[in-house]
Amino acid sequence: MAESLLLPLLRGVAGKATDTLVETVTRMCGLEDDRQTLERRLLAVECKLANAEQRSETNGYVKSWMKELKSVAYEADDVLDDFRYEALRRQSQIGMSTSRKVLIYVTRRSPLLFRFEMSRKLKSVLKKVNKLVEEMNKFGLENTICRVNQDHPWRQTHSKLDETTQIFGRDDDKVVVVTLLLDQQDQRRVQVLPIIGMGGLGKTTLAKMVYNDQGVQQHFQLKMWHCVSDNFDVMALLKSIIELAVSGICDMPDTIELLQKKLEQVIDQRRFILVLDDVWNEDERKWEDVLKPLLCSVGGPGSVIVVTTRSQKVASIMQTLGHHKLACLSEQDSWELFAQKAYSNNVEQEQSELVSIGRRIANKCRGLPLALKTMGGLLSSYHQVQEWKAIEESNIRDNIRGKDEIVSILKLSYTHLSSEMKQCFAFCAVFPKDYEMDKHNLIQLWIANGFIQEKGTMDLTLKGEFIFNELVWRSFLQDQNVVVKYDYWVNKPMYEMIVCKMHDLMHDLAKDVTDECASVEVLTQQKASLKYVCHLKMPEAELEKMSGLCKGRTYLRTLLAPSKLHKAFKELVHVSTSLRALHCYHYPISICKAINAKRLRYLDLSYSDIAKLPDSICVLYNLQTLRLIGCRKLQQLPRHMARLRNLIHLYLYGCYHLKSMSPNFGLLNNLHILTTFVVDTKDGLGIEQLKGLQHLSNRLELLNLNKIKSGENAKEASLGQKQNLSELLFSWSKEIDNAEEVLQGLEPHSNIQKLEIHGYGGLEISQWMRKPQMFRWLKKLKISDCPRCKSVPVVWLSESLEIL
Repeated sequence: MAESLLLPLLRGVAGKATDTLVETVTRMCGLEDDRQTLERRLLAVECKLANAEQRSETNGYVKSWMKELKSVAYEADDVLDDFRYEALRRQSQIGMSTSRKVLIYVTRRSPLLFRFEMSRKLKSVLKKVNKLVEEMNKFGLENTICRVNQDHPWRQTHSKLDETTQIFGRDDDKVVVVTLLLDQQDQRRVQVLPIIGMGGLGKTTLAKMVYNDQGVQQHFQLKMWHCVSDNFDVMALLKSIIELAVSGICDMPDTIELLQKKLEQVIDQRRFILVLDDVWNEDERKWEDVLKPLLCSVGGPGSVIVVTTRSQKVASIMQTLGHHKLACLSEQDSWELFAQKAYSNNVEQEQSELVSIGRRIANKCRGLPLALKTMGGLLSSYHQVQEWKAIEESNIRDNIRGKDEIVSILKLSYTHLSSEMKQCFAFCAVFPKDYEMDKHNLIQLWIANGFIQEKGTMDLTLKGEFIFNELVWRSFLQDQNVVVKYDYWVNKPMYEMIVCKMHDLMHDLAKDVTDECASVEVLTQQKASLKYVCHLKMPEAELEKMSGLCKGRTYLRTLLAPSKLHKAFKELVHVSTSLRALHCYHYPISICKAINAKRLRYLDLSYSDIAKLPDSICVLYNLQTLRLIGCRKLQQLPRHMARLRNLIHLYLYGCYHLKSMSPNFGLLNNLHILTTFVVDTKDGLGIEQLKGLQHLSNRLELLNLNKIKSGENAKEASLGQKQNLSELLFSWSKEIDNAEEVLQGLEPHSNIQKLEIHGYGGLEISQWMRKPQMFRWLKKLKISDCPRCKSVPVVWLSESLEIL
């Protein structure tokens, strides 16, 4: 199924070949004919790709041809990207003075040399494409018109973006399990109850119902949840339990003795409930000889461990209370769950024919909740009887059972995703099972890799939001939740983020549909190279295995590095010239200076030990996302940062020592996310730089407001025109005489949902804060360290207020 992702890749490359910036530079270099030829060849291949995919299932030569086509497509994309980069580089120089310090990082090649190099690269890739076209013609492939439903209409197919919280058919199971757990209060030894059942049956859902039950929450003094999944690592598990118990980080050495003492200390004989989700370990010694003695000796009377597993053997090894076997949903519960999804959006359930078809499809799901939700989510996108009939007649086989049965349903739903959604879903395979993915971070990685193409007036971020919400609605992503990200250095919350996970069967599907995401462990086992790997997450435990893989050119597009620095990472960055996304937490300034990937769209240097970003960052003209969260020592942004005109997201949470923004910051008018703006008095660093940033959304923290010259100066921020901002923080670092007029000048629009004011030195609140209509959507108001203020806003008139 991996070949199906070739179509959106080719479409993206062909689209880049028609990019205005690319056309401009190829015309200037006298290479327009070659560019047009490349475009035509790619379109010709695209028309026959669907037929090639069908043939590849039985023809090894076609399959090999498609693999080579993918490599050449990525190479062509890099060449076209070089033309685009040159156009952006030239644009950045127009109208701006340059210093010698920055010029050393700017390409100063002569136009003739650039033309020669790019001519060689373009002709080389064109030669490879021509060869592939010749081979394609020998295969006798037919032109195929792609189905209309692959081009997804960009409208939401449901009224509610969040996952439903209603659960069907598990109330009786919950009562049985809760009663059994609470009845163990007199047991001095920790008791273990496995919940067993096949994948997609709802074991984790039941465990969550039990875990969140009010009686359970009140009965147990300590509540902990850990997903074990494939890797039953005793040390990692113990560290995780310690971290859950203290709500902090455990950085102790990996020794049983030390971890045992720490575990005894943090549990402190309290009655606990521990959920071990998705356990696969069938090695009895790991449980009986190591983990069981440790866990069973630290809890108070009545402590319990709930285990979810598909394996009967796992249950027999760990159980002390027998086990709870989960059954499939009843026909009625299945229908209610399916109908809730399928008829959610303007599809009239009263249409008898749709109801009849829906019931037959629901029956094919055989009471499996994941299958029911997935099929229901798929059908909610269609509204015609013939569309429902076509899906009913699809390859949902009646003669298979178990995992194969549900996988066939998940694959069917996958085939009905748009090409962009397929790419975005498949990319999630780069993360390990049960990984908690940050929604906005995930969308930014999708954008960086070109999975989301601009179309019409909808910007990339909004389109990414749409795709994310659709994948959640269709159950390709799940467990969407809002969590607070803490800065553990100062023990205070930094920001809220939306996270999600993938069901492990969906993760298996994602791995099945793409060969571009690989783990270091699998590569070393197969003695493979990184040649065909595009997206790689490097676990810290596998760093030592990396050295042998970093040989030769790679087409690596995404590199998510661990927090531990290793020479293998340096080697990999050096040879990975095609990188679009790079994530390197806790890395020193030397690594930052070594970054010279001009194709980079996404750069995450969060928690790095840097005081100043290197000027080399300013020549990453393609950069769209820059994350500097938790860079506590960061004091200064690069002087010429305003050249990064493509920048959309800039995260500065936790950069407490940042003194100011970079000069002429207002030129970054593509910014949608700017978490922090530090006001300064120098030219080009004042609050007026916010005026042109009309796309700002979500949260904005305004710091050092005491440096604003006047109320009129404050008005230049034009906060009232920034309709997409939902959260604002106003902060003064010291008292000033003009605080009242400054606050008045910072009047936002009336859609603000969260407002925080810190260090305000005025006697009275502003006039705009006396208007009831200003707080019609306000959910949270926080006023702190404002000792002189004698009045408060009329928040009691706001029905939406939740926190004061």
